[in-house]
Amino acid sequence: MTADVLPQLTAQVRAAAHPDAAPCACGTTTLADRPDTTVLRHAETVAKAHAPGTDPADLARRLATAAHLPGLLLAPLTATPATVLGTRPVTLWPYGRPVDPDAPEAAPWEAAATLLARLHRTPPLPATPVMRGPAKAAHAVARLHRALVAAPGHPAAAPVLRAWSALPAWARAEAPMPGARALCHGDLHLGQLVRHPAPDGPWRLIDVDDLGVGAPAWDLARPASWYACGLLPPDEWTRFLAAYRAAGGPAVPEDGDPWPALDVPARALTVQTAARYLAKALAADRALDEVERSLIDACARMAQK
Repeated sequence: MTADVLPQLTAQVRAAAHPDAAPCACGTTTLADRPDTTVLRHAETVAKAHAPGTDPADLARRLATAAHLPGLLLAPLTATPATVLGTRPVTLWPYGRPVDPDAPEAAPWEAAATLLARLHRTPPLPATPVMRGPAKAAHAVARLHRALVAAPGHPAAAPVLRAWSALPAWARAEAPMPGARALCHGDLHLGQLVRHPAPDGPWRLIDVDDLGVGAPAWDLARPASWYACGLLPPDEWTRFLAAYRAAGGPAVPEDGDPWPALDVPARALTVQTAARYLAKALAADRALDEVERSLIDACARMAQK
């Protein structure tokens, strides 16, 4: 975040947390600070500066969905973006306790799957935007292309780009998504769940930036991809899939082989993640780690099909 925006966002989250302007010693914590998002916490309030150029009207429609579904999504504190800092809309949220990354055995796979199935069965509000999952995948590949300008010919790039080219146009955000549509999260992973009220309230989905109408299988694609790449243990994948089916999720058949529905989205998420990790490694001028190499290897296998 630029230095001139950070003080403004800090002032906003503090004012939202203490509307009576009373003195406090809470301090402000940075929860995330990336080019596409900055999130600050002050007391029990969170302020998020969204990506530059975010459409405020689309964001307002996504906020309306979150406010309409407080049993599934964390409800915002304001029905519309609170303000805009430069080209970055700002939204305000209650604080929820995130998944503990140091306790993988307690990962709430069943809760995530059940919330997802319920979301997919919920009729979208009028004028709900399109789910941005494929657009995010295309953005990751475009970022890799930019990184390759400074590091042309990197051997890991070729299998990623071949696997991307082999995907159908809709998975590359070049055509409408086929099949039945549903209300989708658009970027499902365990970092998108919090307990609210903290610390032990029910789990809720967060992050509405990619929320919209689309192919529900996309929301299962990241865990499916990690399972297929050997990065998610089979028992955790089985728990997630079984809970989704038990909750009536429409993305896959009630029983039998789920992969005809999941294959393309899972391959797209594999390419997206590999492209993002490779671009970061190139920017840092470092070697790929084990997880990153696993994703590149998966892209190479996909490209050979």
